[in-house]
Amino acid sequence: MSRGSKDYAGRSVVIIAMVVVVALVYIGRLAHLQLFSDEYERSADRNAQYKKTIYPERGLIYDRHGEVLAYNSVYYDLMVTPREMKGLDTLSFCRQLNITREDFDKRMKALRNRRLNPGYSSYTPQLFLSQLSVEQCAPLQEQLFNYPGFSLQRRSLRSYSRQVAAHALGYVGEVNRKDLENDAYYVAGDYSGRSGVERMYEKQLRGEKGYELYLRDVHGRIKGSYANGNRDLSPVSGKDLTLSLDADLQAYAEQLMQNKRGAVVAIEPSSGEILCYVSAPSYQPSLLVGNQSSANYKELGNSPYKIFLNRPIQSFYPPGSTFKPLQGLILLQEGIINEHSRYACQNGYAFAGMKLGCHSHESPMALAPAISTSCNAYFAAAYRAMVDDEKYASPQASMAVWRNHVTSFGFGSRLGVDLAYEQPGFIPDADFYDKRYGKRGWKGATIISNSIGQGEILATPLQIANFCATIANRGWYYTPHMVKAIEGDQIDEKYTTRHRVSVDSIHFEPIIQGMRGAVTASYGTSRGVAIPGIEVCGKTGTAQNAGVDHSIFMCFAPKDNPQIAMLVFIENGGFGATWAVPMASLLLEQYLNGEIAPNRRWMETRLLNANLMEVELEQE
Repeated sequence: MSRGSKDYAGRSVVIIAMVVVVALVYIGRLAHLQLFSDEYERSADRNAQYKKTIYPERGLIYDRHGEVLAYNSVYYDLMVTPREMKGLDTLSFCRQLNITREDFDKRMKALRNRRLNPGYSSYTPQLFLSQLSVEQCAPLQEQLFNYPGFSLQRRSLRSYSRQVAAHALGYVGEVNRKDLENDAYYVAGDYSGRSGVERMYEKQLRGEKGYELYLRDVHGRIKGSYANGNRDLSPVSGKDLTLSLDADLQAYAEQLMQNKRGAVVAIEPSSGEILCYVSAPSYQPSLLVGNQSSANYKELGNSPYKIFLNRPIQSFYPPGSTFKPLQGLILLQEGIINEHSRYACQNGYAFAGMKLGCHSHESPMALAPAISTSCNAYFAAAYRAMVDDEKYASPQASMAVWRNHVTSFGFGSRLGVDLAYEQPGFIPDADFYDKRYGKRGWKGATIISNSIGQGEILATPLQIANFCATIANRGWYYTPHMVKAIEGDQIDEKYTTRHRVSVDSIHFEPIIQGMRGAVTASYGTSRGVAIPGIEVCGKTGTAQNAGVDHSIFMCFAPKDNPQIAMLVFIENGGFGATWAVPMASLLLEQYLNGEIAPNRRWMETRLLNANLMEVELEQE
C-alpha cells in the first residue's frame, strides 16, 4: 500500500471516530432529556402555559397597644395585551385616563423594550400603568369593554390609619436592578420596603407569592385554566409586626415638632423599646403610595429642609452638655474625682488664653451640683486632670482609657437599631490627635472642648437617648429597637441581650442626684421640665453651631422606677431650656399621665405656635 493510501486510511479512521463520538453525545443527551430530566417537559410547559402571579397581602403593622398603623388597600395595575388592541380608539382611551397621546406611545414603546422588559410577549398581559386607586378605576371599569386589549389586575398597597411615623415605618416602592440581581423572589414591577421597618423586615412582611396557571395556544393566546386549576398555588400573607411605638405619643410629638427641625427619641429603659421616634420635618406616609408617588418623592426630595434625612440615626451633632454626666461617670470610675471633689468656677474655665464660659452660680461645687448647674469649669478641670494624670503612661494612654469607657455606652459606633442606614457618630482617639498635633504636641488643655461635649465629639440623637436610658438603668441597656413582636416568630436575640457598660453601678447615684437637682434646685438648668407628682431627672445641652446653637435636653422619669427616657433635639433652637425642655416636659406628662393639665396648656400653645424653620434658613 502506498504512503498516500495509508494517510487516507488514517484520516478516515479519525473522521469516523469523531462522527461516532458526536453521535454518542447526542444519543446520551437525548436519553438524559427523555429518561432522567424534566427540562424538556418544563420547556414545553412554558410554551403552553401562562403563569399569572397572585401577590400576597403584606403583613400589617401595629403600635404597641394594637392600633393598626399600616394596612393594605386595593389598587389596580392596568395591563395591556398588545395583540388584542385591534380597533382601539386611542384618543378616547387617553382622554379616559387623562394622559396625552405622547405619553401613551412612550409607555407602549417602553413595555416592548426587551432590555427593560425581558418577559415581553405581545400575546400576554403587560404592565401599562400601575397603582391606580379604586376611585381612579371606577369610571375606567365601566368603559373598559370599549378598549380591546386592556384589563385590570388587582394588587394591594399600603394605607395608613394615621399620617405619622413616616421615618420609622418607611415606605414601599418598586424594586430596582440591584434587588432583581440579589433576590430571585422579585421580578420587574414588584414592590419592596425601601426604608424604615418596611425595609428591615421586608422578608417577614412580604409573604410568599402564589400563581394561577392558564393554557395558551401556539400564538400565546390564553385558552383557559391549566389542569382545571389543580396546579394553582395560593399566596401566603406576610407576617404582622407589632411596633414598640406609642401612636398617641408619636402623634403628639410630631404635632409639637411642626415648623421645627430636629429629632425626638423616647425609649423604655427596661426593654430598649422605642416609644417615640420623630424626625422633623416629616411627611405624610400616604404621599408615597399610588401613581403620584414618584412625583411626590421628587418634590419632597427637593425640599431645602432635607425631609428624607432620618435625623435620629443619620444626623450627628456635638452632644454638648448632655455629655457631662458621662464625663462624671468616667472620672469617678477612674478615681480622678469622688462625689465630694470640688472645683472652682470664675464664670468659666480659663487657661493659656482660652476660656469656656459658664453660668453664674456658687463656687466651688461638688459633682452633683456641677451637673445641676451644667458647670463648664468643673468638667474642664477634671477632664484635663485625667488626660494629664501621671498614673497613665502618656496622654495617648489616658485617651485610650477614656475612649474605651465612652464607647461602652454605645457612642462612636452603630447601636444596631432595626432601622436602615444608621450612622456611627464619632469619638476621637489618640491617633486622631497625633495626626493633627503630633505625638508630643497635645495634652489635656489642647482637647479641653471634649470635656463639655464639643470639640470633635459627634453623636446621633438615638445614641444620646440610649445613654439617658443607660443612666436610668444604673449602668446597662438593651439595644434600642422598633419592633416589639413578629407574628409567629421571635425578634432577634440581640434586642433581648443586656449590655453592661464599663462604669460600676455605684457611680451612677451622684449623677442621678445631679440630674434630679437640675429640675428641682433653684440653680438647676432644667426647672422648666418639672411636673407635679413625677420625679423627673434631666440634663440640658446647648450644642455650638455656626449659626444659632442647637437646643438639647435628655431626661428620664420617674427617678426610681424609670418608664421612659427621652432626648429632644431642636436644631437652631438656642439654649436647651428654651425649647427642648418644655417640649420634653409636655411629652413626659402626656405619656405618664395620659393628658396635659389645664394649667400647663400655655406651654403647649407656645410650642405649637413657634416657627423655628425661618430662623434655620436665615443661617444657611
